[in-house]
Amino acid sequence: MSESETEHPTEVDAEATTDESVEAPEGGDADQATEAPAPRADRLKQLEAEGDIAADYLEELLDIADLDGDLDMDVEGDRAAVSIVGADLNQLVGAHGEVLDALQELTRLAVYRETGERSRLMLDISGYRATKREELVQLAERTIAQVRETGESVSLTPMTPFERKVVHDAVAAAGLRSESEGVEPRRYVVVLAD
Repeated sequence: MSESETEHPTEVDAEATTDESVEAPEGGDADQATEAPAPRADRLKQLEAEGDIAADYLEELLDIADLDGDLDMDVEGDRAAVSIVGADLNQLVGAHGEVLDALQELTRLAVYRETGERSRLMLDISGYRATKREELVQLAERTIAQVRETGESVSLTPMTPFERKVVHDAVAAAGLRSESEGVEPRRYVVVLAD
C-alpha cells in the first residue's frame, strides 16, 4: 500500500494479542497444551525482517555510491523504520526530500522483491524526516489553535503523503478532524471546524 493510500491507517493496538490456548487432544495431558502465537509478535518479526532487507539493500547502495553512513533499524507503530546517519548525506535527501522519497520507494521495492508483500517502510536520512515531522507538528498545532479560535476550517499548502499523514495524526490527537483534498502532487490538508 503506498503512502498516499494510507493517510488514515487504522492503528493496531500495541497490546493486541490473543490469550486463547489450544485445547489438548482428547485424552491428552492438559499440560501439553500450547498457546496460539501472538499476532503482534508475528507482525513484529515481519517488520524486523523488512528492516533487515532494507538495511542490506541500503548498505549495498552506500557502498556503490562510496558514501559513509551508519544504519539504524527500528519498528515505529506498524511499520519498519530505517535511518541512515553520517556526514554529508544531503545528496541522498535532495531538495525538499525528493531524492529521499525516491530512495524510500526503491527500498520498498527491494523489500517487496524479497517478501512478495508491499511494505510501508519509512526511510530517514540525516534526520531529515524527524526534523520535518517536528516542523509539521508545530504547523498543525498553530492551525488547530486558529481553527478553534475562528471556528472556520483552514486549508494548508500542498504536501507529500508523509507530510499530510503527520498533520492528520496531530489533528486527530487534538480531537479535531481533517481531510485531504486535491490531486497529487497538489494534494493538501484541510483542518475542519466541527
